[in-house]
Amino acid sequence: MTPNNVNPVQWQQSVGYARSVCARVFRDGGQPSDALAAFGLDAASAPTDWSVVVDRIATQISKAPARKAA
Repeated sequence: MTPNNVNPVQWQQSVGYARSVCARVFRDGGQPSDALAAFGLDAASAPTDWSVVVDRIATQISKAPARKAA
């Protein structure tokens, strides 16, 4: 589900990046809380469902200001 305040293309790119990061954390034996902590999100009340973690990370990425090319 794409949030209304985010460009759909940016959202899809954020979700793709979040999925790849979570896949690496999972592959290395990490927990969902480890993936959240990598992005500076609250890992104390981390859900055990990876899809929720992917959405939270994608939301965090989408909030970040876009960097402009030089």
